[in-house]
Amino acid sequence: MSRLKSILTAAALGAGVFATNPAHANDRLVILLDWFVNPDHAPLIVAKEKGFFAAHGLDVELIEPSDPSAPPRLVAAGQGDVAVNYQPQLHVQAAQGLPLTRIGTLVATPLNSLIVLEDGPIKELSDLKGKKIGFSVAGFEDAILGTMLARHGVAMSDIEMVNVNFSLSPSLYSGQVDAIIGGYRNFELNQMAIEGKPGRAFFVEEEGVPPYDELILTIHRDKVDDPRMARMMDALEEGVQYLINHPDDSWQAFIAAYPNLDDALNSRAWADTLPRFALRPAAVDMKRYARFADYLKEQGIIDTTPELESYVTVIE
Repeated sequence: MSRLKSILTAAALGAGVFATNPAHANDRLVILLDWFVNPDHAPLIVAKEKGFFAAHGLDVELIEPSDPSAPPRLVAAGQGDVAVNYQPQLHVQAAQGLPLTRIGTLVATPLNSLIVLEDGPIKELSDLKGKKIGFSVAGFEDAILGTMLARHGVAMSDIEMVNVNFSLSPSLYSGQVDAIIGGYRNFELNQMAIEGKPGRAFFVEEEGVPPYDELILTIHRDKVDDPRMARMMDALEEGVQYLINHPDDSWQAFIAAYPNLDDALNSRAWADTLPRFALRPAAVDMKRYARFADYLKEQGIIDTTPELESYVTVIE
């Protein structure tokens, strides 16, 4: 965390320099990612590498966190401008009183899924009765798993949950567990195929869980009127349009910026994630957000459902 804070301090100092000499530099904007750079971040990378942010007067810095849970808290504390976040987590953060609001969407569908071995004994979710299911993060994943299983006559008491940390795929094809929850359909399935142990996914939104946005952009509520945010969203829309229209050129820009990601897994994930990006990143379906907030309350994940307008914003 000390490295992240030092980078943010440097960014703040840089912003001060730019403010005193605006004719010679774009406005600095610090975006804290949710994880290491990967194809889920493609709209941001393309908007940066193809010059869309710069064309809107922005000098955007993308920072990978040392603690994936930290970016929303840092932005809520005024350290960093934008945090890549998750819609389910935003509802929890709002219920906890964090002064965050959603202004954009990167990935507009769930990526989370329940994965089994393609040639394994689990053909239907009902086959999981009496089986072991691996997970990485408790809480929300317990809720969606319970929803999925209940539709097939299986209670949470009928299965054994095994914390496999972040070894989701290995725990499955090693036989440690019979299924995993929390695997991303664009990554874990490709990783398993590359390893020669193909998997099959049960999609949460097809098994009783209301659909939601996987990755979103959140800012401090005090920055809603910051003119940089409207310019960022305009640039992001241009970037994602270019990404969809020119996927191969965009991939080349992506791996030129991050050559360590030029491998089979990221190439496959890139192709699988393309149709899931929000084509209108600033647009939001308030009814969809309200439905998911009600679901989280019903599941006991949150105790209250704050007014949506207090944490879901459309930047004009």
